[in-house]
Amino acid sequence: MKKVKDEELKHLQDLNTEFNKIKAQLGDLTLQKHGLILQVQDLKAQFQQAEKALMETYGEKAIINLETGEVKDKEDGED
Repeated sequence: MKKVKDEELKHLQDLNTEFNKIKAQLGDLTLQKHGLILQVQDLKAQFQQAEKALMETYGEKAIINLETGEVKDKEDGED
């Protein structure tokens, strides 16, 4: 029976180990990405709820400066 040389076998085993390690890392990154997407969706929903509550309090045309908290009305033609 033929066999590859020990150093050839070791090289192939090392490559395979590295390949499997990278595949596992890609899986982990995919799970992290999915988790982050869910967090973004949750934050968007929270932002929409807060925005709705603020519009009820300050009016639909209110513009709130997120740095100062100043509220002013949106002028016609502003988007």
